[in-house]
Amino acid sequence: MDIGPFDNDTAADFGGDLDEAALEEREAMIRGVLKRAAGPADFLGVFDGERAVAAAALVAAQHPDGDPACSSYGPSEPLPELPADLRMLAVDALDQVVSDRSELTELWADAANWSKWRQDITRLRDVLDPPTPPQEEALFDISAVARLGRPGVAAGL
Repeated sequence: MDIGPFDNDTAADFGGDLDEAALEEREAMIRGVLKRAAGPADFLGVFDGERAVAAAALVAAQHPDGDPACSSYGPSEPLPELPADLRMLAVDALDQVVSDRSELTELWADAANWSKWRQDITRLRDVLDPPTPPQEEALFDISAVARLGRPGVAAGL
């Protein structure tokens, strides 16, 4: 098992399943995998987690800031344009994958390259739902201008 989204047997099999499916069925397959992982569950099994990471990588690959989901084990057939609503579903699935109720997280927690795997998941998530940049301080107090009405009126200008 390697770090990439398709670098495990389960995800590689999912990529093969996508290749064998008709083009119009592929979106539903990706959605189903993400829903299963994102849904309420007491525990997310390793196979569902691995498929969810692969599906999220396919969704992220279609985002303007996403990296291609290139892997010799990923799907080789083209995917349809995936709807934007899959982005947040993929985020929810990734959140479950890294939660304390995830078998995949338990397995990676003991691995030497845990932090690299976690960084890759975070990068995928950030493409799908970019973090809000910190707000810079205002150059002037807007509320003071609002209290005075037009700027310069109170100063008699």
